[in-house]
Amino acid sequence: MVTASAPSNIALVKYWGKRDQRLNLPMTDSLSVSLPETHGTKTHLEFCEQQDRFSLNGKPLAVDSQFAVRLTRYLDRFRPQGVFFKVDTHNTIATAAGLASSASGFAALAKALNQLLNWNLSEQDLSVVARLGSGSACRSLWPGFVKWQKGEREDGEDSFAQPLPHTWPELCLGIIEVDASQKAISSRDAMQCTIETSALYQQRWCTQVAEDMQRVERAIVEQDFGLLGRSAENNALLMHATMADASPSVSYTTEQTIAVREQVWQCRAEGVPVYFTQDAGPNIKVLYLSSSENTVKTSWPAIQTLSLFGRCIPGRLTV
Repeated sequence: MVTASAPSNIALVKYWGKRDQRLNLPMTDSLSVSLPETHGTKTHLEFCEQQDRFSLNGKPLAVDSQFAVRLTRYLDRFRPQGVFFKVDTHNTIATAAGLASSASGFAALAKALNQLLNWNLSEQDLSVVARLGSGSACRSLWPGFVKWQKGEREDGEDSFAQPLPHTWPELCLGIIEVDASQKAISSRDAMQCTIETSALYQQRWCTQVAEDMQRVERAIVEQDFGLLGRSAENNALLMHATMADASPSVSYTTEQTIAVREQVWQCRAEGVPVYFTQDAGPNIKVLYLSSSENTVKTSWPAIQTLSLFGRCIPGRLTV
């Protein structure tokens, strides 16, 4: 048996839309920051006889459950003839609630396969393998800031992620769990509906992402928190606007989500440098600097505050 773990990652510039669904090839580049490994997935993987066996957070999964079917399809890409696997996955974040559990899950599984099957893959190739399970999983192989280049090739071999060589010790993130229950519509389905039916997506998304990528990368290099926060927040709002413009309209935003957004804006109006981002779910992630931590904890007493670089310095991948 082998064990591997991977952190969840929070996209500052979102991945939203695929040019190839089977290979999870994105329409645009994206950029994320990883959470500490305490917020992610640990997976135990071993061979077993007769059929695959899956469990999630200690509970066996029926072979026809949505998660088990997805795991089976992924493993079938690499399965040696006559081989079956036992996969025991533990998430330390809410599953399917817009907190990137699939990213950490498939990143951990890719790392475990690399060990169990003695692939000895390069970092780049392992990122490609992780991407095949969940697009954003290719960014969960490293701590710190990670950039995923969309690539141009039809086979996807040039679509992989790479860590950026920058740290930002003062940068912190808070998770405000508005609703940790499973989403009514998956990110995959919402993404496809958006790309097929949203005029706003077709008109603005790819161009805006290219501009946001430049701004966020510059903000990281220069440690310009205002530029980072504005760019990440606006990128998230545009993503949700394209979903609302889809047919049928898709919304993960609840009244409580809106209330948290407005609270962030009110904090900024009062001089506190704090920004938010929101993925495909109702939960909000708050970006702030360590100097503002006391104010942030006062504003949201139940917030999970994380130091992104205190325990999580970018380095080389080890598997």
